[in-house]
Amino acid sequence: MPERTPPSADAADIAVVIVNYNSGEDVANAVRSVIEAAGDARVQIVVADNHSHDGSAERVAREFPQVLVLRGARNLGFAAAANHGMRQTRSPWVFLLNPDARITAGTLGGLLKVAAARPDVGAVGVLTRNEDGSIYPSARKTPTYAEAVIHAFVSPFAPNNHWTKAYRMAGWDRRTERSVDWVSGSSMLLCRSALDEVGLFDAGYFLYVEDLDLCTRMRAAGWDVRFSPELEVTHIGGTVTSGMRSTTLEHSRSVYRYFVKQRSPGALAVLRPFAWVALRARAELVSRMRGER
Repeated sequence: MPERTPPSADAADIAVVIVNYNSGEDVANAVRSVIEAAGDARVQIVVADNHSHDGSAERVAREFPQVLVLRGARNLGFAAAANHGMRQTRSPWVFLLNPDARITAGTLGGLLKVAAARPDVGAVGVLTRNEDGSIYPSARKTPTYAEAVIHAFVSPFAPNNHWTKAYRMAGWDRRTERSVDWVSGSSMLLCRSALDEVGLFDAGYFLYVEDLDLCTRMRAAGWDVRFSPELEVTHIGGTVTSGMRSTTLEHSRSVYRYFVKQRSPGALAVLRPFAWVALRARAELVSRMRGER
């Protein structure tokens, strides 16, 4: 493949921000896939490193001198690190990609054409596959209270229950473009104008749910959140966090933060203590079932 001259921040059509934390060789593979999938887009790549100690950030800097590697002095969490990376860019579009993901079909240039055709689009999620080729439900609905509760406590035992399938939009094959409630931050295209209006991620989320929160704010401000199969990503998922009790507990904290911010205004605030106890109980249950450390 011919060498590309990396565009300046001002000249880029799209900036790709990858948040890295001890991702080993995966992050280099992610960067390589971005370069190969640029298409006709001028791409700036930023790796926001959360104080990794496995040499992964140094490897990216060594193998890809055109990539801006931001080395953090501590682990800021996903949302804060992604914000830091996005602030170093000025392109009209930003694409977030997990370090354990890689673009496997389509081009960034093609995705930009899809997004640019809809001036009200604030965020676009793409087709995401698990490592075995199965489709990961990266675009979902905002669950009702009943769906949220039943999904939380039933899905660990019966993952194909009706309420979980409804929340994950399981009846949709992801072959068509459509508006959705929210899309996963593991592979998410964001419009700069929308970010300028509603703000970046809420850095109060250390890990998880920051994508749902951002999409909720975008939709409330009148921006469309969409899914498009124009680009395809394979996501390994959890290469660093798998099997860790702390991340399961962190998920419960993030869900609670979202519940307080977005789902329990006014009189419903009385439910917050009960939600906190239920979420922590669910986290402990799931952690024990998985044998997490």
